[in-house]
Amino acid sequence: MRANPRIFVGIGVATFVVVGALRLYDALGARPGKHKDDASLEEHASEASAAVRSDAASSTTAKAPSPAVEVAERWPNPVTLEVPRMGTRVRFVAYPGARDEGWIRAAFADALARMDELAAKLSSYETTSVPSRLNAEPERWLLLDDDTRAILEKALELGRASGGAFDITHQTLAPLWRFGSASDREPAPPTRAEVEALLPFIGLDRVELDGTRARVRTGTRIGLDGITKGYIVDAAVEVLRARGLRDFLVQAGGDLYGAGARPDGSPWTSGIRDPRGPEESFFARLRIGDQAFSTAGDYARFFFHEGRRYHHILDTKSGTPARRCRSVTVLAPTALLADALDDALFVLGPEEGLALLARYPNAEAVLVDAENRVIVSEGLRGRLEVLHEPTPGP
Repeated sequence: MRANPRIFVGIGVATFVVVGALRLYDALGARPGKHKDDASLEEHASEASAAVRSDAASSTTAKAPSPAVEVAERWPNPVTLEVPRMGTRVRFVAYPGARDEGWIRAAFADALARMDELAAKLSSYETTSVPSRLNAEPERWLLLDDDTRAILEKALELGRASGGAFDITHQTLAPLWRFGSASDREPAPPTRAEVEALLPFIGLDRVELDGTRARVRTGTRIGLDGITKGYIVDAAVEVLRARGLRDFLVQAGGDLYGAGARPDGSPWTSGIRDPRGPEESFFARLRIGDQAFSTAGDYARFFFHEGRRYHHILDTKSGTPARRCRSVTVLAPTALLADALDDALFVLGPEEGLALLARYPNAEAVLVDAENRVIVSEGLRGRLEVLHEPTPGP
């Protein structure tokens, strides 16, 4: 599971933010006031123009200075769609421009249909998906469709490039590590003996890909969920571009792609969550344009046991949660690459992680390490706007 990023959709010097809803911030990037957490994107989008003209902040807005009004009124209202998918929220945002709202919504529907098609094929939670069938029928060669072959090939390639830091066989450990399970009222980590009993069944050599067929060895289970949402976001972007859209956002949980720019030509801006701050807080923000943005954080799914945090991002070499980072945000040309690299960098830590990142042109990262220090890759220096230091905490 990825940490949901904030996406700022500028309206003059006031800005929208997409985090389960569109919300207004003030011109100086002030922290938000109270929010309707369950409100839809459409509700907030329709309120936007009125909100920036209001003198009094409402429960979903922060007061915006009057200069924002004139600029905001020259911009069309964004067309938005938000739906539950893949255990998270899928969101689309676009500005009409030369296209009318009905045409944009039809394009969104086409993109969503493609996302649904891929989720059924690729999710470990779908019993008929190829990953689930590979797990259920070890040693048996199964034929792959084009999408499953492409994502499996890419997952193995990125896994080898990262030295196994990104490893789809992490699913082998899933029976031992249950994060947020309703059956575990007082969750506790597995014993070392339980973990070590499964380690021989973990590793990329336990998965075989031969052209259009694949198999998994006995005792090993794979999960493509660490890369699936990125692949699906890229597919939605491809559909929207084929339909003629140029400037838009697509988000699936913590994975998003910002295409083109806002109506005034300025880039989209996305916030990076404060790993130990309140759920709705962020410590920095980044401009994105024709780039993907993905964050892996130890705060998305976790529990405490005897004062120690146990989270869902596992280092498959030890079989336990990775300990070198608190969060990693990656910007990359594709959502698939950003999705895989944020996990790999999280496991590797700053030094080895940035060495891996350097092998991918146009990929950049912001890391908050285990000591709460912020480390920024070379290409983002001067581009990252740090709003405050990350909050300390266990």
